[in-house]
Amino acid sequence: MIDRGKILTSTRRWSFTVGCMQQIQTERFYMPVVGVISCEILELEFAYLLSMDPDVAGITVVEDAYSCGLLQALESIGRFEPRRVALLRGFSPAFSGRIEVLARVLELALHNRKSLLQEGLGKAVREMAHYVDGIFLGYGLCGNALQNPKELFADAGVPLFIPMDEDHPVDDCVGLIIGGRDSYYAEQCKEAGTFFMIPGWTRHWRHLFEKEWGNLNPQMAKRLFSGYKRSLLLPTAVLSEVEMMHNIEDFNSLFGFRTEVQTGTLDILYRAWDSAKKVLYEDL
Repeated sequence: MIDRGKILTSTRRWSFTVGCMQQIQTERFYMPVVGVISCEILELEFAYLLSMDPDVAGITVVEDAYSCGLLQALESIGRFEPRRVALLRGFSPAFSGRIEVLARVLELALHNRKSLLQEGLGKAVREMAHYVDGIFLGYGLCGNALQNPKELFADAGVPLFIPMDEDHPVDDCVGLIIGGRDSYYAEQCKEAGTFFMIPGWTRHWRHLFEKEWGNLNPQMAKRLFSGYKRSLLLPTAVLSEVEMMHNIEDFNSLFGFRTEVQTGTLDILYRAWDSAKKVLYEDL
């Protein structure tokens, strides 16, 4: 976690009493640095969320092979020119009276193996915790890999926040965008053989399939997904139905799925982000 006492002495005076900070004299006030860790699937959602939030003053992205989509989306929206660092230790906060975000994108498909996701996410959290006041995770239960987050991230040293569906973390990225477990289940009841397509899935489905199954020939692909009947698109403000349809033309052609559409939502993500900000404000 950032040593505020050391960093802030050149611009303002503080007193520290019983673990609390009290500003004695300053023209600007300190606002939290929030870490964001997510995978490529939610790159558009986080670019949109952060760009639309007037509380966010700026975003620094750890630039690597997995962050290209997030950086491109931020630049396309145009509110920020994201700062880039090759390594976390290259980050230094700019105090502007509003929130600053430090974002890191992890590779796709870590959720395919529970232990791999736990190890990768745990390592990313521990590394980022030295530079931020709290960490927002763009993950859900993800095959129960995050079933016990307090235990998994016990040594983080900073507050962690996970998108919640009522009293439990969202099931996964689809659960986040479809609006929670009840909506997820309702669509599965309509058609058990449903392949849920959120914006990120339509952009990365080829890469995801290659990581999981290698180069599938059409015959093997059809056998593997013989129980599936439809692709259910979940468009939101981050990607239109037309763009998503275009992205999955080859997918549906390969598997012979029909396409249906159910409007997605960013409500759970927004609520979780607002809740995280509230907690971090109160901790200042």
